[in-house]
Amino acid sequence: MDFNTLAILFMVVVMPVSIVFGYIAFDRWTKFKQAQMEMTSHETAEKAAQYVAKTERLEQRVATLERILTDQSNNLSDQIENLRDKPLN
Repeated sequence: MDFNTLAILFMVVVMPVSIVFGYIAFDRWTKFKQAQMEMTSHETAEKAAQYVAKTERLEQRVATLERILTDQSNNLSDQIENLRDKPLN
């Protein structure tokens, strides 16, 4: 076989096969990356929801403490003073 025949054989057989395998590999890689991004976004959304729930619980607790302190401020200060007057056992 001479050089021209090998070049034509290369162009007709090897290059198309290489292109097809390259396309298949690239397609699989893009699908893998897409699935990976979907999993990451799902995990991120789940963590964000957990943080929102925790923040809401903490806000409720702070609101309760604020209400206790503002509603019973006179009574609370009287209780503290009464505790100071008691002797330690």
